[in-house]
Amino acid sequence: MSTHSFSRNMGAETRGRALSLRPVLLAVLGPLTSLFGVAWAIVQPYRVTLLHPDGQGFWWLAVEPPLLVIVAGIAFHYFIARPLIDDLERT
Repeated sequence: MSTHSFSRNMGAETRGRALSLRPVLLAVLGPLTSLFGVAWAIVQPYRVTLLHPDGQGFWWLAVEPPLLVIVAGIAFHYFIARPLIDDLERT
C-alpha cells in the first residue's frame, strides 16, 4: 500500500494559516498582564497583606491590587481573548 496518494490528498485539503499580528497580540495580552501583576507583588510585597495579615478581614486580604491584576489577566485570557481569536480565525 502506498502512502503517496494519501499524503498528496491531505496536502491539498490543508491550507496554511497566515500569521497575523492581531491574534498574537490578543493571545499575549492576558498572560503579560498576569505576569506584571506577579512582578508588582514581588517588587512591592507590602501591598499583598496575605503575607502579614495582622487581624485583617477577608475582603482586606482578598482584594489586593496585585492579586486583582493577576485575576484580571487570567479572566481576560480565558473569557475574552480566546473567543475573539477563534472568531478572527474563522473569518
